Amino acid sequence: MGAATPEALIAAYGEAINTHRFAVVAPLIAQDASFWFNDGSHLGIAAIRDAFEATWARLVDERYWLEDLIWIVKGQDIAACRYLFCYTAVVNGDVQSGAGRGTCIVERRLHGWVIVHEHLSALA
Repeated sequence: MGAATPEALIAAYGEAINTHRFAVVAPLIAQDASFWFNDGSHLGIAAIRDAFEATWARLVDERYWLEDLIWIVKGQDIAACRYLFCYTAVVNGDVQSGAGRGTCIVERRLHGWVIVHEHLSALA
């Protein structure tokens, strides 16, 4: 089930990612969503799940958050935002941190707002 507003959806998404449990993240993502990451394009909820779980396996104890979020467009049924995503995690026993650019398109569907597309990439 989605969120009541685009802003509530993005806030819930950040919190859900930090649980490292895809069952918590999945209700916020459309079944037919597309996610584009540096490692490839992931189409549909099963492929997106695989991408998240691979990331969580590689980035142990990851903490994820967004900064400088700007809503580019907000309509009655669709909205888009861009942001800086940040993380800290343990990688091969060492604490690391990083950041990149993100764009998210969200849509209001029957049961609330859900993510239909996310594009994360390294900083330019």
